[in-house]
Amino acid sequence: MKALLMLENGSCFEGTGFGCEKDTLCEVVFNSAMCGYTELLTDPSYAGQGVVMTYPLIGNYGICYDDAESSRPWLSAYIVHRVSDVASNFRADTDLNTFLKNNSVSGIENIDTRALTKVLRESGTMKGMIAYGDSVDKEKMIEKIKAYRLKSLVPQVSCREPRVYGDGPVKVSLIDYGVKNNIIRSLVSRGCTVKRFPHSAALEDVMAFDPDGIMLTNGPGDPKECVKEIAELKRIYEHGIPTFAICLGHQLMALAHGFDTYKLKYGHRGINHPVKRMSTGRVYITSQNHGFVVDEKTIDPSVADVSFKSMNDGSIEGLTYKNRKTFSVQFHPEAAPGPHDTAFLFDRFMSLMGGERL
Repeated sequence: MKALLMLENGSCFEGTGFGCEKDTLCEVVFNSAMCGYTELLTDPSYAGQGVVMTYPLIGNYGICYDDAESSRPWLSAYIVHRVSDVASNFRADTDLNTFLKNNSVSGIENIDTRALTKVLRESGTMKGMIAYGDSVDKEKMIEKIKAYRLKSLVPQVSCREPRVYGDGPVKVSLIDYGVKNNIIRSLVSRGCTVKRFPHSAALEDVMAFDPDGIMLTNGPGDPKECVKEIAELKRIYEHGIPTFAICLGHQLMALAHGFDTYKLKYGHRGINHPVKRMSTGRVYITSQNHGFVVDEKTIDPSVADVSFKSMNDGSIEGLTYKNRKTFSVQFHPEAAPGPHDTAFLFDRFMSLMGGERL
């Protein structure tokens, strides 16, 4: 079926529909990864977004459920140059088109994703809409795009009830803002028993597990919308328990200390982003997926040190808090499918909790 992608600035891209061909409103962003699309599709941090892949051919190795980062895809739409008709991998459980169709995710292919990415880089992340059919009303599409608002997303992707993973001697209370499975796997593989709590968990809830440490996870949306979560993190920090925060969790901990965050022009999304560790000068290649960052001008140096910075734009990629066993990073050290350059940060967390790498 014919399909049309329209951005809020009026830019239009004609293509062909795939997946679940339903008209869809979303925030349009781009990702520069060449592989790992199964992990991307099932990353809760993409909730509400239409993801443009800069790599031209997607779907050639199909979908393997063992690679999924959650139980289902969370993005609203998938935007690619070309979808592979064949899933050439012995591990594949299904093909990309069928996977999106079965999970009600809209898709559009046969568009110039290079031109689209240039628009997003120059004009910034924008709202957009995909419409299907031989004839679409562009004026009505613009009206719908302008009226579209992203709702609070963390409650949608977080678990509803606590769950336990692993049976190791080190206990971790994990607050789920939209956790990726590999964060849990990274802890369990190092000898942890992980209890996963909903985003709304209070200090009393997470401490009732008698944990050795707290993990704050990734998740979608504007961190400033998480008002109750930020208030609870102030209490958790004051308790003094070792804490490791990733992505949205990193931003929420910063806001809990009175630091500010702001939205990037077009975000950082891909698996080849270089970051510099300030204490050593060493550069690591990282996986990233975020649209907001901590504002360096608002960081109180008596409270936290900047531990990592982006080599692309100089934005904050990590903080180490001086008065507690707490540290945070903007990138993803649990990266699946990779790179694994910064997986050592989980070992650092184990050390803070008094455990050892197993």
